[in-house]
Amino acid sequence: MKKSAIYLLIAIMTIPCVAQPSRRIVLDPPDTTRGMPVMTALARRASVRAFNPGPINHKDLSDMIWAANGINRPGEGKRTAPSAINAQDVDVYVWMGSAFYLYEPEGHLLELVVEGNYRDIIAGSQDYVNDAPLIFLLVSDISRFRWGDESQRLHSAAMDAAMVAQNILLFCASEGFATVPRGIMDTEKLREVLNLKESQHPMLNVPVSY
Repeated sequence: MKKSAIYLLIAIMTIPCVAQPSRRIVLDPPDTTRGMPVMTALARRASVRAFNPGPINHKDLSDMIWAANGINRPGEGKRTAPSAINAQDVDVYVWMGSAFYLYEPEGHLLELVVEGNYRDIIAGSQDYVNDAPLIFLLVSDISRFRWGDESQRLHSAAMDAAMVAQNILLFCASEGFATVPRGIMDTEKLREVLNLKESQHPMLNVPVSY
């Protein structure tokens, strides 16, 4: 009887554990000294459509997200990416591992939104995206614009999302990451998965890998 109990305990201890996504990921302070001169990064910027599935380390993730749309003037709450009338309409969602997170610039952290492997609804017909370990999804909330009809607001949203995307692309060029900006994705399924409001519009996605 005692031996049976020991064998059962050993069996339980050897069952592989499935890591659960963290509810909150506190990011490292950004290293604003890293990287190459901006003119060199511009010369090296290129779209890459082949990805290394290995995970992105914490420090690179922290700096990349801050470069995308972090707060670079804390006293004013202003961002690394400009936005029309400083609406700060673009939210950066991050898919990685097995979950979607939302970047919170004020605390420089990621909050869990939903668990699951949703790369396929971002990839669409372009299967190469399914190898990317990290995908930025840029979502504009057009209700943050204080003027204009829906068409004008969507025009501004597209420009603002493109500026955030370019920040990601330049960081990746500077640090040797593979990336490409994309407009293809299943926006309706993403709306459902992320429980987006009617005013929130997925604009671009940017897969990244080493």
